[in-house]
Amino acid sequence: MRNGTYQLMPGSPAVVDLEILLFKSLVFKSRRIIAPAALALAVLGLVFLSTTCGGGSGNSTSTPPTVFSSYDLTGAITPVRDPSVIRQNSSYYAFSTDADGPPVNGSLPILCSTNRVAWTSCGYVFSQIPQWVTAQVPGIVGLWAPDISYFNGLFHIYYAGSTFGSNTSVIGLATNTTLDQTDPSYQWVDQGEVLGSVSSDDFNAIDPTILVDTDGSVWLTYGSYWTGIKQRQIDPTTGFLLASNPTVYSLAYRPNVQYDPIEGSSLVHKGNYYYLFVSFDNCCAADPYQDTYRIMVGRGSTPQGPFTDMNGTAMMQGGGTQLLAGNGVTWNGPGGETAYLDSQNGDIIVFHAIQLPDGAAYLFVNSLTWPNDWPQIQP
Repeated sequence: MRNGTYQLMPGSPAVVDLEILLFKSLVFKSRRIIAPAALALAVLGLVFLSTTCGGGSGNSTSTPPTVFSSYDLTGAITPVRDPSVIRQNSSYYAFSTDADGPPVNGSLPILCSTNRVAWTSCGYVFSQIPQWVTAQVPGIVGLWAPDISYFNGLFHIYYAGSTFGSNTSVIGLATNTTLDQTDPSYQWVDQGEVLGSVSSDDFNAIDPTILVDTDGSVWLTYGSYWTGIKQRQIDPTTGFLLASNPTVYSLAYRPNVQYDPIEGSSLVHKGNYYYLFVSFDNCCAADPYQDTYRIMVGRGSTPQGPFTDMNGTAMMQGGGTQLLAGNGVTWNGPGGETAYLDSQNGDIIVFHAIQLPDGAAYLFVNSLTWPNDWPQIQP
């Protein structure tokens, strides 16, 4: 996916004919905006990367459906970055980054759906960035990467405030008793700062994600670049750091890659394992063909790991099994993912990806299956 080159998953079939290569060359030269459906039709036959979890590559000339071979979401599905999702009753609610720059109508947009396909705009968490955030993060233009969870009778939104390339950052918390805007009790209440980092720290307090474990414990996982993905325990009664456990856990790190490009974590407990999803490499490039974001995963036996990939490489040593990367033709830079375990309608993963050639960030909502106890993103 780097600058339009293909990077295929181990075990994935690759059949790319001359017509596709010629078409790709034309797209690079023109950079004209072409609808995703048209691009998808033009590249039928392109096999994109998706975890095969042990399947052989074979030499079949038929092309199985892939994550990027079609796009069927409708409604308010762009611009969306770093989505998180939850279901309340029969409705799904997705929260995402302020992707359009400084908030105009509100901060931290909310999308709603009853079928996980058609999405409508359902307002914002805040009317504007909280004043305490602007005071602590000079130059901030928007809030990032909200994570939605439910515990102690409240919906919790953990959100990040920062600026590009800086670790002067904060993680804040807002709570609500319901996500249903027709409910008279609907109101987001900002609770203030949960965690922060400054330039002298070796971590970056952004990209929060919450695991509410089966034993009732609550874990905040966070981090971006610097020394990677960290974790702190949360007091389930307050939503803030648990005072009785000051331990900072290190979960994932890329010590042999310049700047340690890892962020956007999501942690879930499924069956006998804990699965740590992360985004490798770089998002948000001015040239969408240079956007190298990709979704990786490892698993462990506790919320703190140690996490390893399918090859047994520790995520603290740069390990990670690739689940999804761009194809350099229709879509690039999938990442900012959140895995959501939904016992009613099936597990899903939500993420954003960049449409080519125009560079718009779109919402993706895909089924998540678990063959051989490893996640696989379904088309």
